[in-house]
Amino acid sequence: MQHEPVADAALPVAGQSPDPAPVAGVDVSKGKLDLFVDTVAGGAGLRLAVDNDDAGIGRLVGKLLECKARLVVLEATGRYHRRAAAALLQAGINVAVANPAHVRDFARAAGKLEKTDRVDAEVLARFGRAMNPRAAARTPQNQTVLSDLVCRRRGLVQMRVAEANRAHDRLPKLAASQSRKLLRLLEQQVEDLDREIAKLIEADDDYGHKAKVIDSIPGIGPGTANQLVVGLPELGTLNRREIAKLAGLAPLNCDSGHYRGQRRIRGGRQDVRTCLYMAAFNARQKCRRFKRYFDGLIARGKLYQVAMTACMRKLLVTLNQMVRNNTHWDQNLHGALA
Repeated sequence: MQHEPVADAALPVAGQSPDPAPVAGVDVSKGKLDLFVDTVAGGAGLRLAVDNDDAGIGRLVGKLLECKARLVVLEATGRYHRRAAAALLQAGINVAVANPAHVRDFARAAGKLEKTDRVDAEVLARFGRAMNPRAAARTPQNQTVLSDLVCRRRGLVQMRVAEANRAHDRLPKLAASQSRKLLRLLEQQVEDLDREIAKLIEADDDYGHKAKVIDSIPGIGPGTANQLVVGLPELGTLNRREIAKLAGLAPLNCDSGHYRGQRRIRGGRQDVRTCLYMAAFNARQKCRRFKRYFDGLIARGKLYQVAMTACMRKLLVTLNQMVRNNTHWDQNLHGALA
């Protein structure tokens, strides 16, 4: 496949890391991997295009080992980047999986508006040198399988909600019969996924223990606990500010000069936030501590969604502390806290 030529203007490298070792970017597609190695002393850099299969990935790893790249940056592409990232980590090469939106914003800020596979590989390399993203750790096979199953479950639940909404209309007899059959099938598949997810989590000592700690809070069931364990494996390893921002529940400032804007949440993991919303909704009905906290916010004039968001953040911070300290919920202790 032909590529557009890269513009002659070089990308600016603001905040360049003092380490002169090469940094590489790999643009990932379903069938192809485009490599660009940013060698500071080498001027134009090095390029390589290989197939996204075992042979091509082997060539890619060999070239990166030959260049002695200190970091390789790939975009998160769902499944397509996993095999290359795993092979690079297996070879002892530092790999960072970047958010595509962040990389695109970096390219726009650098004036790189064109978008081809070759350009994207170069942008990824410049992004890695300028931003120095944190290297990823090897993901256990069990976690990858669990993530795929939870993603599949999420899609089925969305289909179930959409079909249930359509079933409320007055449908013809045949359409109504098909809708009922489809809903039964979706329910069965969701139940099958729940059983498989629970079995895999119970087989993992770390995940199983975290799930039991989360499940000890009133209002949170095993299904919600399993989703939080898979969707937020960092639980218990970060401080309260970091974990809240990771889930997109940290109130972010909006100030400029004398202007003081309203704090809002944004970013983070939307799927985790959705799960936490239902968990907080149930917890404030089943647990005295969260009910008192929510009612106090409403009494002070806070809007419902603002109070619920604050309740979600308090629940997340509490879960993070419980997992870190390896403690289960004690109704007598936590229920007495203001």
